[in-house]
Amino acid sequence: MFVKKLVEIAAKKPGGSSTEGLRANDVEPRVALHYGIPSGSHVFAYDPIQKILAVSTKDGRIKLFGKDQTQALLVSEETSTSRFLEFVQNQGILLNVNAKNQIEVWDLDKKLLSHVHHFKGEITSFRVMQHTPYFYVGDSSGNVSVFKIEQDSNQVIQMEYTIPYLASNGSPVEASEDTSVVSILPQPTAESKRILLVFSSGFIALWDIKESKPILKTGVHGMVKQDAKKATCACWVCPSGSRISVGYSNGDILIWSIPSKGESSPESSAMICKLNLGYKSEKIPIASLKWVYAEGKASRVYVIGSFSNSLQVVLLNEQTETRMIKLGLHVSEPCADMEMIIADVNEQSKHKQDYLFVLGKSGRVYAYDDYMIEKYLIQSLSKSSPSLPKETVVKLPFSDSSSITVGKFLTNPSHLLNLSDEDYAQLAKDAVPFLPFQAVPKEGSRSAHFPGFTKVKNVYITGHSDGTIGVWDMTCPFLIPVLFLKEQTDQDISSRGNAALTALHYDSNSRLLVSGDHNGMVRLYRFKPEPYLTENSFIPFQGSSKKGNNHIVQSVKYVKLTGSITCIQKSQNSKHLAIGSDQGHVSLVDIEEANVIYTKQIGSVICPGIISVQFDCCSVQGFEKNVLVVAMRDSSIFALDSDTGNMIGTNMIKPKKPFKVLYMQILDGKQDTSGNGFDTSRESTVEEISIRQPSVLVCSEKAIYIYSLAHVVQGMKKVLHKKKFSSSPICSASTFYGTSGVGLTLVFTDGTVEIRSLPELSLLKQTSIRGFTYSSPKPNSLPEITISASWDGDLVMVNGDDELIVSSVLPQKDTFRLAESMSRVYKKDNAVCHEGIITSSSPREKKSMFGSVFKTKSKRATDTEPESSKETVEELSKIFATANFPWNNNVESSREINTVTRVEDEEELDIDDIDIDDHHHSQQQEKPKEQGILSGLSKQKMANRFSNFKGKLKQMAAKNEKSVVINDEKHEEKNGTTVDQIKKKYGFTSSEEMGAAKMAQSKLQDNLKKLQGISLRTTEMEDTAKSFSSTAKELLSAVEFNKQSSKP
Repeated sequence: MFVKKLVEIAAKKPGGSSTEGLRANDVEPRVALHYGIPSGSHVFAYDPIQKILAVSTKDGRIKLFGKDQTQALLVSEETSTSRFLEFVQNQGILLNVNAKNQIEVWDLDKKLLSHVHHFKGEITSFRVMQHTPYFYVGDSSGNVSVFKIEQDSNQVIQMEYTIPYLASNGSPVEASEDTSVVSILPQPTAESKRILLVFSSGFIALWDIKESKPILKTGVHGMVKQDAKKATCACWVCPSGSRISVGYSNGDILIWSIPSKGESSPESSAMICKLNLGYKSEKIPIASLKWVYAEGKASRVYVIGSFSNSLQVVLLNEQTETRMIKLGLHVSEPCADMEMIIADVNEQSKHKQDYLFVLGKSGRVYAYDDYMIEKYLIQSLSKSSPSLPKETVVKLPFSDSSSITVGKFLTNPSHLLNLSDEDYAQLAKDAVPFLPFQAVPKEGSRSAHFPGFTKVKNVYITGHSDGTIGVWDMTCPFLIPVLFLKEQTDQDISSRGNAALTALHYDSNSRLLVSGDHNGMVRLYRFKPEPYLTENSFIPFQGSSKKGNNHIVQSVKYVKLTGSITCIQKSQNSKHLAIGSDQGHVSLVDIEEANVIYTKQIGSVICPGIISVQFDCCSVQGFEKNVLVVAMRDSSIFALDSDTGNMIGTNMIKPKKPFKVLYMQILDGKQDTSGNGFDTSRESTVEEISIRQPSVLVCSEKAIYIYSLAHVVQGMKKVLHKKKFSSSPICSASTFYGTSGVGLTLVFTDGTVEIRSLPELSLLKQTSIRGFTYSSPKPNSLPEITISASWDGDLVMVNGDDELIVSSVLPQKDTFRLAESMSRVYKKDNAVCHEGIITSSSPREKKSMFGSVFKTKSKRATDTEPESSKETVEELSKIFATANFPWNNNVESSREINTVTRVEDEEELDIDDIDIDDHHHSQQQEKPKEQGILSGLSKQKMANRFSNFKGKLKQMAAKNEKSVVINDEKHEEKNGTTVDQIKKKYGFTSSEEMGAAKMAQSKLQDNLKKLQGISLRTTEMEDTAKSFSSTAKELLSAVEFNKQSSKP
């Protein structure tokens, strides 16, 4: 027996490469559509010019929402959490920083990942300098790096310009100090000239980009250390960049004064206001701050705390010091992020269409009308009692108050073109948008004319928790509602209210739609002949069977059964329905009379539920008999006489180790296809698919069995093929029909998808659906995820009210029309229109704390910069291409390649290693001692090498004298170039008319002057080195003492 099994296994060809049946190149599993909010959403980003909202997830996906119902999904190779997400506005570029410190550059036009830059260090802050190709990256060491995005290739290049922690902070790093950069904020009206750096320690520095030095230092180190708090986030709260709001880990929110453009820059700035919003009393760290500018007295700050349901909005005006006006919004769950959406101006709307989007920890998105928030705060100034803004959950447009519990996906590739692509494109603009800002539907907008189920490419039928049936046109990658059926009649009294639908069946030949609910109520909807009349065919989005559907629905009948309905199947040879329930009842119903012919209850020790019923015709003892094959949830399978309901065989067929059954299908080459949504002309194609032997496919959570149909009818167990799984359980199974055979699609709970051939069960292709996870529903609860399959392998997976995923199997199959245009979120035409147009303002600052915020008549986009232009970019390119701190660049490059370089050859020391120019010396006098250029080098080594350095200068002098005598052309050119470079670097003008002797003499004089300066400073540096050595010894002693004391 063992040898026989080995021979059978060896005879099978791997990968489905047999001459008959489905082959590997016949299938191509892929995600054809993602609609809605992806699971695990984590971070927001918004492009206010292109009107694109981006939502990144914890598994490397980014969902884009654009205008006119456009949506696109970007999937990274790295399944890493997104930490920072920001648009290069109006340029079609999105930058994503993941938890692995990789900077991803996404091309939104091509929807492709252009480049990935691996940053050597921990990224703690990130900011794009808008209207330029540059962006800043702050790390945990307190350093800020500058990067550039190449225009054509989108490659990321690190610039020479850096902002080291020692230069911006002005003091050496202490062991207990957190030096990470929390926020990088370009100053409004001076974005290309100044940036504000906020460190976790609470230190704040205003950095002058051109001068490469801090012009303001504040934050009060002592206060922050005393209160044991760290800065967590920051945002500007003034259009001119004179006020900054900083959130802290203990719940504090402080507002600091910052010198704006054109003002004198004091060495320090004081804290001018503290916002008490209740976070400090509960010790909730501030997670995010957003500021919205508004004319009048309506400018406000939005605040969310870490792991807190509370979202606070506070007015900032000249009265904030004496009276604080705030609004507390209680979000349904803890907040993760928020974003302000500025929608297009709509003339028909009564107020501004701006929205506050809040992202919950679960990934769900909540929307608030920002106009109502502003109205509440303004009315609160007059001590009135305004109404609180309402929270709206952003969800799939299936139903307002109910979720999907069961679905049916019908595909019809031979449909007649009822509407053109232009018609569907117009429908996308007129339909109810998924997000409020995408479009504003016109009043009285209606859905498209529905010609019939067989006249539309894709139809999705949904059953809901409140008993409603929805019919949707999914010809395009968005949902068009065409029909809603919800019956509430006197005949339905026994249903005890609106029960959730649990089963659906549609038969195209008889135009019959049957639904079953949790209470055992079965409804039979008979539709009128197609095509449906165009008169009164435009149905409201919330229609019912009583109003607006008379031109489609011909009749409705009711049948009451016992238990929750689990499966429904129509016989093609008779006008009968077979219906199974969760209590083990199998009923045969007459469709025309709407009465029950018989009901059989099948007992089971493990689980009595019926999972599937299938009609077929089989030869029993030489006679053709109509049979009803029944599969139970406990893996039992048997056959009934469909006419009488009596069991034909003597035994039930079941495996030795039963698992929960999910799916059953008879494989005999003449499958009933009318219930799968395509017209009867396709049945001949299916019948041509060869099936060696009529069999029964049974799929459970852990195994697949294929039994002989004849043996199942006789009650005899004969396994033709089987496959067991030890990995994640199977959550969905379905069959599909390809050009060369029948295939099986398996979806596992971890998102893995396998395509197997039938009946051999050979693995053809395997893939995974990112972000998909399935958990079995609890007893007496509704499923959160519903999966329905079409005859040609399309799967529609609905995850609650948040997302809809459609996957396809057959290659070269266009599942949707307008798929490319409806995923084009980035509009190049819009980018051209806005190119070079930059709004700006330079408001005058009043003496009151927030007076400028309300006296300024600038637009909302006041954070833009008037000088942002080609000249500005050219100037920045020169600045950023220069190493402003060469010693720091050396340190950074060493750190990035993870090597430590020791300078052992003392002849490598050059005069260029030290900046002793008088001009630079004057700048160093303005900086703290530790911030000088020499602070980055080893002072002890420098002090020990000055004597050797003097000898080097003498050798240089000798070489220069030689160059006077030896008039070699090549040597002269090299020396001349070197001298010119040295003179230019140290502030001396070069002259082309100067001879070689004068050049050498001038160089010697310069070197002697610099040598005198070095001699004067040598003694001071030696003293500093001794002090530093003493401090290092004390620190080493302390460390050794701590190690000894920590030992047991």
